[in-house]
Amino acid sequence: MSLSGREPHVPVDRLVAEMVPPPRFDSVRFDNYLPDPKQPSQSEAVGTLRAFAEGLGAPDDAGRRRWFRRQAAPAAPAGPGGVYLDGGYGVGKTHLLASLWHATPAPPEQKAFGTFVELTNLVGALGFQQAVQALSGHRLVCIDEFELDDPGDTVLVSTLLGRLAGAGVRLAATSNTLPGRLGEGRFAAADFMREIQGLSARFRSLRIDGEDYRHRGLPEAPAPYADEEVTAAAGRTPGASLDDFGALLAHLARVHPSRYGALCDGVEAVFLRGVRPVEDQATALRLVVLADRLYDREVPVMTSGEPFDRIFGEEMLTGGYRKKYFRAISRLTALARDAGRPAAPDGS
Repeated sequence: MSLSGREPHVPVDRLVAEMVPPPRFDSVRFDNYLPDPKQPSQSEAVGTLRAFAEGLGAPDDAGRRRWFRRQAAPAAPAGPGGVYLDGGYGVGKTHLLASLWHATPAPPEQKAFGTFVELTNLVGALGFQQAVQALSGHRLVCIDEFELDDPGDTVLVSTLLGRLAGAGVRLAATSNTLPGRLGEGRFAAADFMREIQGLSARFRSLRIDGEDYRHRGLPEAPAPYADEEVTAAAGRTPGASLDDFGALLAHLARVHPSRYGALCDGVEAVFLRGVRPVEDQATALRLVVLADRLYDREVPVMTSGEPFDRIFGEEMLTGGYRKKYFRAISRLTALARDAGRPAAPDGS
């Protein structure tokens, strides 16, 4: 199959129903999070999040709220009604956020989990008021990869979270800091609290120190293969997609990012020929979203052309969207490792 030959159509109700931890995080729990013994903040975060989940056990009046019923909003929760996980790439923030979702004693339809981009897409699909109604009966809303680089989207989501918090919904969020920048994690926490303005008093910031576990003690990302190797490997891999990188980028421009998940439905492995540096910001940002959806689904990626650490130029890696690009490089590198070396035609 070819990703660039697909035209997915996603009904609105699917966008709501799919606000659960992605397949990669189906089985994560606090018990199988492995704290780095050199980073005590990781163990401390686990304990704090366990207690936060336990505090969400009482359903209070969540079951009595309905989308279209007018009634007085419940009182705001006592103490911090939200937690913010502050730390760099690959320290396990998403693992912990998904563990919190799983540990919260409420049925799945009363919990929501999605990335910042998925939440903005939901608002775009439903409209603001209907999105508030759809989520205000939840016990918990988790937002992964909260993004502060688009003022309009930040205000939109901050306003949405304010309405949800006023309805008694507990909140949890993560965002990334750049690797190798001393102290920037603290600045990221301050940025987050400033951007959510009136909500900041509802959040407790949890610092999670450590290095990117995807690179901890692992070899460098595998070098790209030859075009012929990629084509041959795709031909003998069940559920594989095979695309030329340029054609895929052009196709992504015609598909709304909210449908990139559906674009990957049924794909077991992605094979790309002719990976090259991305030249413009809009294309690069679309590639970031696709990388997130592939990573969520644990889809290995085998490529020819340039290695993933060269697809975003220096100007992009030092610009306003640099956090997204570093995240994409980290995730695509992990998926390239997952692909490994393709088997020979004889199976060896």
